Amino acid sequence: MKAPHVTMSRFSGLSNKLIATIIVVILLVEIVIYFPSLASFRTTWLQDRLRVGVVAARVLDAVPDVMALPQNLTDRLLGSAGADAIVYRREGQSQLIERTEPVMPDRVVTADLRQTDLGTQVLGALDTLFAGPGRTLRIIGEGDTDEALVELLMPENPLRRDMIDYSRGIILVSLGIAAVTAFALYMLVSTLFLDPILRVTNNMLSFRKAPENGSLILSPSTRRDEIGILERELSAMEQDLFSMLRQRRHLADLGLAVAKINHDLRNTLTSAQLLSDQVATLDDPKVQRLAPRLVTTLDKAIGFAQSVLDFGREATAPPKFAPVMLRDLVEDAALDARAAGNPMLGWRNGVPEELELEADPNQLSRVFVNLTKNAREALETYSREGFEGQIAVEAQTVDDRVIISVIDNGPGLPPRARDNLFVAFEGSARSGGTGLGLAIAREIAEAHGGTLALGPSTTGTRFDITLPFRRPQL
Repeated sequence: MKAPHVTMSRFSGLSNKLIATIIVVILLVEIVIYFPSLASFRTTWLQDRLRVGVVAARVLDAVPDVMALPQNLTDRLLGSAGADAIVYRREGQSQLIERTEPVMPDRVVTADLRQTDLGTQVLGALDTLFAGPGRTLRIIGEGDTDEALVELLMPENPLRRDMIDYSRGIILVSLGIAAVTAFALYMLVSTLFLDPILRVTNNMLSFRKAPENGSLILSPSTRRDEIGILERELSAMEQDLFSMLRQRRHLADLGLAVAKINHDLRNTLTSAQLLSDQVATLDDPKVQRLAPRLVTTLDKAIGFAQSVLDFGREATAPPKFAPVMLRDLVEDAALDARAAGNPMLGWRNGVPEELELEADPNQLSRVFVNLTKNAREALETYSREGFEGQIAVEAQTVDDRVIISVIDNGPGLPPRARDNLFVAFEGSARSGGTGLGLAIAREIAEAHGGTLALGPSTTGTRFDITLPFRRPQL
């Protein structure tokens, strides 16, 4: 089934993934930076309040009697710090100032500014940010003299509110940075990578839809990186495919014409053969001398025409695997090829009787018929004093495969046949042959998951067929 035609757009596929990835990475970096930044904001905020407490502590230190301080001054000091109470500790003594109407806190959390490690500050910031309202914050820090401590009691809500505002600002700034950075990186990456990849992808989709349209062949750029190599190789592949498809279409058209001509030629040759048979019955000595040669020539021409038609009509159906007794199959094929029972030749079936494999018996029989027939024809044309032609078929098992050898002691293959072996119309070893038998035999062997090759031999010719015992399981 043909796949639907799809056109890639600029903002599909990799583009969306790239933008999303850039934004996510930037936000993750901002989150990593956010926590130390929030902790620093909280620490600075607390230190500002503590400085006011230190100023108040100086006032306390300068006054002999804290109770004598006017209440409005006390409230002003506490109000500037935003605190409900300030405690000043020095040399084992404590001094306290508090509002006129003190508030008894329900929940008190301590923020010790003497602990300056980052982990403690980050945990404290998170605790403040996610805590509920109503807590009281106890701030502890060093005074302006040695061994002096200042403590402030104040509501935590103002700090939490300022931290939320700060976080909101950080989020807006982070989103802005992420958007601007993502856009800038996207434009850069899009120009350098995405646009060329999109161009190649759309070209592949378009060319796949109409591979015979030469205008769709990609024009490669002059880039020297991997994308440039991809463009050049794709362009070369499309040019080769375009040429191949055009050549195959021409060959297909030519094949139809040849088939029609061949069919008519075969009919004509058949008529000529009938006439030659009638001529052969005449008593004229010249006719009797020339008629057999004419009949033989016509038989060869008819056989050539028939083999071409058979090859053109050759079906490409897959093998129908079934258990096959190899020895019986080889014997029947030898009879069909007139190798077994031939009084002019010796025949030996060396396949073990118990050897069985899974194969298509009809297709595999054609392989043995073609090979034994070629061997018989080679031996019949080979004349030498005292020569006795021999054809043998042997089989040996190697692991999960069987190697079947078809061997003859004839003249061997000429160099031209060896150079073009298994090539249709090129690999014939005899005059007038088509070479189709070996080409078909190799196709059948490969369809069974095996191979057909010319084997080593000191005299004659040997073909080795390697087949698996069982049908390959996918």
